[in-house]
Amino acid sequence: MEARSIPAALAPTAEGSRARTGAAAIPWPLAATVFAATSIIVGLIWDISWHISIGRDTSWTPAHMGIYLGGTLAGFANGFLVLKTTFRGTPAERAESVRFWGFRGPLGAFVSIWGAGAMLTSAPFDDWWHNAYGLDVEILSPPHTVLLLGILFVIGGACITALKAQNAAEAEGSGRAGTYRAIFAYAMGLLVTMGALAIWSDTRPYIGRSAHFYLYAAVPFPLMLAAAARGLRMRWPATTVALIYMLVFAGMGWILQPWPATPKLGPIRQEITHMVTLSFPLLLAVPAFAMDLAARAVAKRGATLQALAMGLAFFAVLVGVHWWFNAFMLSPLSHNPFFMGDHYPYEASPQSSWVRGEFLRLERTTADVVRGFGIAALVAVVSTRIGVAWGNWMRTVRR
Repeated sequence: MEARSIPAALAPTAEGSRARTGAAAIPWPLAATVFAATSIIVGLIWDISWHISIGRDTSWTPAHMGIYLGGTLAGFANGFLVLKTTFRGTPAERAESVRFWGFRGPLGAFVSIWGAGAMLTSAPFDDWWHNAYGLDVEILSPPHTVLLLGILFVIGGACITALKAQNAAEAEGSGRAGTYRAIFAYAMGLLVTMGALAIWSDTRPYIGRSAHFYLYAAVPFPLMLAAAARGLRMRWPATTVALIYMLVFAGMGWILQPWPATPKLGPIRQEITHMVTLSFPLLLAVPAFAMDLAARAVAKRGATLQALAMGLAFFAVLVGVHWWFNAFMLSPLSHNPFFMGDHYPYEASPQSSWVRGEFLRLERTTADVVRGFGIAALVAVVSTRIGVAWGNWMRTVRR
């Protein structure tokens, strides 16, 4: 598979590029893929809320339809684009494409196609899994893992497609570069939201004074935010992306909670009359802002030093903020429609730490705590280092 940048000598002329850019403010494959990614995230948050409010009553819930609508749309839109580029593409379109299995198309299109294929493959697998084993005890069951990987690829394809448009517009000096930056930031925000959903079970407030909470948070967030900090050409890139995640996550909760809902599967341990939401999002914008500040401070240093500074800044502020915010989320002060702190799944035991508003201590000794937080900090730095490399690659994407 070829995925290298176009040499300057072979790049389209500024005149030709402006003409093509003027023909369509936002290319339809980009618009379709971003819409598909949005449909998937909306459906996924809705689906988790459905599971913890009602249970799994049928495969044909509106939430499932939203998820698979997004996967199908992403597959068809990008599949059409690849076929068009392969068989009827102009020389310029073919020059700006990559080749895979004899087909030609933008890199982002291929990534989204792979993701859509994984998503649609997971649907019958998930239905069989539930029929055989009943409800999932955790989010990352085998069929859900295939689904989540597919979703990551679909949203990743949207990010790459927006990134290509951003880089091309900036190289041409186009006035639409700002629009593409905003689209890329939004797509990255959806990617961070996907990461947050994947680890939602392990980052609930009642685990918030255990190293377990911060270890799981240290895997997806520094990687994605560091990539945004390097690849997104905004003043506060990581902060912007984190704010988009928070708005999407909280906004879905505010929209869903008024809807009537009654559990249909046992055991029912909580009285449910309306949709249970995923509660308030992590305050990710605060450590993301620290990461942006650190990135500025070491901007002219090597990638490893950048990762060390950005990763430690993120992790230190994450712990400092959530050590206290998690206590707030467990208190009666969060039991309101804004913070949604009293939204417990219908199967949650009244004696559980979460419902009782108590922290669950997963480490037995002080040595375990120190070791756990040390490992989590190391993971945050390694994750950031990968994100920096990913972000540096983002700056070179032209296909």
